[in-house]
Amino acid sequence: MGIDRRAFLKIAGLSTILGLGGKAAFDILAPGELEASTNAASPGAGKRWAMAIDARLVDDKVISEATSACHRHHNVPDLDSAKEEIKWIWEEDYEHSFPGHQHEFVSDDIKHAKFLLLCNHCSNPPCCRVCPTKATWQRADGIVMMDPHRCIGCRFCMAACPFGARSFNWGDPRRVTRVPELVAKNQGFPYNKDYPTRAKGVVEKCTFCVDLLEKGEQPLCMTAANKVKKGSFTFGDLSDPESPIRSLLRKRYSLRRKFELGTNPNVFYLI
Repeated sequence: MGIDRRAFLKIAGLSTILGLGGKAAFDILAPGELEASTNAASPGAGKRWAMAIDARLVDDKVISEATSACHRHHNVPDLDSAKEEIKWIWEEDYEHSFPGHQHEFVSDDIKHAKFLLLCNHCSNPPCCRVCPTKATWQRADGIVMMDPHRCIGCRFCMAACPFGARSFNWGDPRRVTRVPELVAKNQGFPYNKDYPTRAKGVVEKCTFCVDLLEKGEQPLCMTAANKVKKGSFTFGDLSDPESPIRSLLRKRYSLRRKFELGTNPNVFYLI
């Protein structure tokens, strides 16, 4: 499905506001533009999970609640060192979220917007191709998984990921229960006794809360964010034309991070 002249002019106008130029201008998806690629998916394909985050609704409270819910459920420790930081979901500004899209006349609303970043669960994930032990792989529903027991710590997946969505455990994360300066910041760690902690020397990342999806529940970041601002996060099946996320993407313009690289991210940012 192509776009008509009116939609083309709207994209051109948004590109001016956002400060996009050249090919980057067409990284914006017009309302309904996703339909073509989605409908062209292989016949009989199952679910294809995706997330949409409304940039207009994300504020400090949404960021705090979403990040805390995710990190506590998955036993992500709070470490002081930037080098050793473990993150499954994190805050970033526009410039670092969408590199190559900067412009001196970009609107202040966009320039100062806050974005929540996480693994994009790409349809064409380079991280999976480079892993020598298949410790990271893609499920049939599109979720990119990580098996810490297979991980040998080579960090090839980290080098291949263009989004910085993976973290490496330089030390035992459970040391936060022993190191005095870390104990105060990690009271109660591990927070979730039913979720395994990782070991030194392995990579970890967001899994779209696959353990909850299998119970029929939603990703925790979305649940927590929507308690603060309803509609800030939407999660669903792109393969279902009637799903809330497909309906939303038909109505709203959206961006995907570094779409020009061809990884086909499944996290959309509504603008």
